Amino acid sequence: MNRLLDRILPFILLTSMILSCKSGRVNLFKAASPHEQYLRKLETSGLNKTAMGSAWIKTASLSMEKALNINIPYLETGYFASDRTPAAAYKFTATKGQKINISITKKPTNAAMLYLDLWHLPADGKIRMVASADTLNNPIQYDIEASGNYLIRLQPELLQSVQYTLEITSGPSLAFPTQSKSKNIGSFWGDGRDNNARKHEGVDIFGTFRSPVLAIAEGTITRVNENNLGGKVVWLRPKGKDYTLYYAHLDEQIAMQGQEVKTGDTIGLMGNTGNARNTPTHLHFGIYASDGATNPLPFIDPVPKTPQKIIAPLNSLNENLRTSKAMKFYRAPSPAALAENLDAATLLNIQSATGHFYKAELPDGKTGFVLSAALSKINKPLKKIKVNLAQQMVYDQPDSAAAVKKTLAAGQLVNVLGNFGNYQFITEDQVPLGWIVK
Repeated sequence: MNRLLDRILPFILLTSMILSCKSGRVNLFKAASPHEQYLRKLETSGLNKTAMGSAWIKTASLSMEKALNINIPYLETGYFASDRTPAAAYKFTATKGQKINISITKKPTNAAMLYLDLWHLPADGKIRMVASADTLNNPIQYDIEASGNYLIRLQPELLQSVQYTLEITSGPSLAFPTQSKSKNIGSFWGDGRDNNARKHEGVDIFGTFRSPVLAIAEGTITRVNENNLGGKVVWLRPKGKDYTLYYAHLDEQIAMQGQEVKTGDTIGLMGNTGNARNTPTHLHFGIYASDGATNPLPFIDPVPKTPQKIIAPLNSLNENLRTSKAMKFYRAPSPAALAENLDAATLLNIQSATGHFYKAELPDGKTGFVLSAALSKINKPLKKIKVNLAQQMVYDQPDSAAAVKKTLAAGQLVNVLGNFGNYQFITEDQVPLGWIVK
């Protein structure tokens, strides 16, 4: 009993220190994300100098350096264990005009606080946080203002176990500009015009003659005029944005220059004026910024994009499994993202599930994705071996530079559960021992 108290007392004290500092005077600091506020509490209480506190801080940074690649939309269910200091980070690409939605649910619902940060990774290398949340707040909804690479990091507070489901979806950041039931976009950005003398700087949405054309954001009508290409046109500047919306080929302009409009207001009626006089009724819709035209489709794309359902069994989360045969280890949940080949009976720790894949950690700390169907339980040993003179030292990691946990007697019988590289993981009387050389 005394030994048990010696083991759990530091964790009890650490937990009480964290809880007691949650009402600390955070308002003395400048505005910060929930993750940064929690970090400051660790520093204020001195917990950043403890082994567990410093590990939490280090993991936050390292997870971003080792972020795995995913595609949006994305769905995963994972598990963070209280006896570790875990974090998960992912990189993905997004296009200007998309709205990214990131939501987290957890079990139990009153479990650990989960801190979520969204970062932009611009080409100049100056990473910038653009949104953040914890699981007491609403999901993150962020309008992508610059096409490129983005990163999310998910990390729980210390000493708490939690199962979570992370879902990232994308959709249009603006409403759709017509009431057309078909929402029929018949010509896209970049299509050739005038025998390919110029490129289409927008999308054409076909519909019923004189049907309403709508304001798709709150803003100001900056211009109402006519020109040879667009015919009767209306220009709308959305509130707080650095671009202007262009509506062309209208049969009638209803909005007035300088008018303030709200989403859904009718600003004109669909027609075929300008160079569209010999075409079916349609709206030419474009978006212009200071650097010229940009593809408007991501801003209004009505086609929903939903993530693949999770097929990999969830009952293996936080378990150690082994490969049932030689298999692939991937940088992303895709057969096209090979990282390395794994031998049969390689041990892995399962962190999360997405589609048919598990995200797993190898014994050397590398993380990646494996097909769940090629893994098996380790409830039975692979074989029983007699320890030789070269195998007497038992390491806590598959590395000869790691700490030695125990020294075995030559000739001792042990069970082998799995392998990694030139090492094998052994047990004795069903008690895990560690790693010995093969």
